[in-house]
Amino acid sequence: MKLLPRSARFALMAALDVALHARGRPVSSKELAARHELPPRRLETLLQALVRAGILKSVRGPAGGYELARERRRLCVGEIVRVALRAEEDEDRSPALLAAVLQPLIAETEEAALARLDDITLEDLYARAIAKGFGERQPASDFDI
Repeated sequence: MKLLPRSARFALMAALDVALHARGRPVSSKELAARHELPPRRLETLLQALVRAGILKSVRGPAGGYELARERRRLCVGEIVRVALRAEEDEDRSPALLAAVLQPLIAETEEAALARLDDITLEDLYARAIAKGFGERQPASDFDI
């Protein structure tokens, strides 16, 4: 069973990819989509939601793309997941039993999970990704003595 919907997992992956690959230049949505074999249109909608929430910033122009809007240590995984969840919410009418009994239980469980995700930063995910060989390792300095 997967607790996070695809949109939340894609939002986390996109933010982490931007953190890993935006080295002095923005990451284009085409580049990001190709790297992860995702449809660019679906990804673009999610990226724009992350921009509106202040997680990413959009850079326009021929060399444009996306950069983190804040430092990795200031971006919580829970915040990114909430943006994705809001982006996919729809107004559907639930049966009375579901609305009265199950939805409050599910909402309580989701909040507990999101509270735990608030303790994890994008910096934490970045460190895990680098340790597993993703992204480019940055040299300790720009020159050797």
